[in-house]
Amino acid sequence: MPVQTGDVRPDGFELDLDSRAVTPDVLSEPGLDGGETSFSRYVLGRAAGDDRLVGLPVFVMRGFRHRCVLVRGDSELTALEELKGARIGLTGWPDSGNTWTRALLRAAGVDLGGITWTVGPLVAGETGKDRVGPVPFPDNVSLTGEGLADGLADGRHDAIMTPFMPPGFFTPRSGFRHLLPDHRAAELAYYRQTGFVPGIHLVTLKRESVERHPWLPQAVQDLFERSKRHWLARRRLLADTTPWLLADLTATARTFGEDWMPYGAGPNAAMVAAFCEELHAQGISNRRIATEEVFAA
Repeated sequence: MPVQTGDVRPDGFELDLDSRAVTPDVLSEPGLDGGETSFSRYVLGRAAGDDRLVGLPVFVMRGFRHRCVLVRGDSELTALEELKGARIGLTGWPDSGNTWTRALLRAAGVDLGGITWTVGPLVAGETGKDRVGPVPFPDNVSLTGEGLADGLADGRHDAIMTPFMPPGFFTPRSGFRHLLPDHRAAELAYYRQTGFVPGIHLVTLKRESVERHPWLPQAVQDLFERSKRHWLARRRLLADTTPWLLADLTATARTFGEDWMPYGAGPNAAMVAAFCEELHAQGISNRRIATEEVFAA
C-alpha cells in the first residue's frame, strides 16, 4: 500500500502498480513485467520445467489456515481429526491456501483419499478464478457451480474450506462457525512447531524482464521490504483501524519478533520446503521439488 500511495518509491526504476480484484495471470498479459502470483501455480510451473517466471521470495500474502475450515453452527464437529470420511467443499483444488489446509488434515491423521471433495465457488455466480489448475482431479474430487456456503447450510457438506468468510458470517445469524473453537491457539501452536506462517502468494517477474535488467529482482525485493516496514511503522502510530489493533500488534511482536512475514530465500527455506513436500504428498506434483529450485537464479 505505501508503494501504491507513493509514500515509498522505487530506487532506480519506475513502477506502474495496477491493483486487481483477481490475481493476474502474468504470462498471459504482454504489458506486465511481473505481478502477484499463486505460490502453488508458480512452484508447479517450475516442477514442470517452465522457467518463464522468476519468483521472488516476497510473500505478499500469508496466513494461517486453521481458521479456514467452517462448519454449521449446530455441527458436533470441533477437531480436524473428526473430518475423517467427511464431505468437504473447497474453493479450489491446487490452490496454495487449500494445499496448506489439507496439510493440516494430513497432520491430524485424516486420509485425504477418504474425503468426498467438492470444488466450487463460495457463493454461486463467482467468476474470475481458476479452480481446476494445471493438475487433474483425484477420483474423489468433483466440480460444482453451486455455492459451497449454500451446500454447507443445507447439509450437503459437513465442512467447507475457504480463505474468505461467507456473506453474513460476522453476524449472529450466519449459521456458520469455525471448526476449531479456538483457532488462534491452534495457529500459535502450529507456529511454535514449524517456525513460519504459510505463504500463499508471492511476487514474480517475467524472465525476459530479468534478462534485460539483471538487477531488477533485488531492486523489487528491496522496494517491498521498505514498503512493509513503512506500513508497520504507520500502523503502530495509527493503530485504531480496529478497536484492539494495538494489542494485536503488541502480541504479534512478542510472539513472532519484529517481522512475522520475512522476505528472502533463507528466512523462508523451511516454509518453502514444507510446501513443496505437501504438493508431492497430496499428489498435486508428480515429483518432489527441491527448495533450491523454487528461487533458482
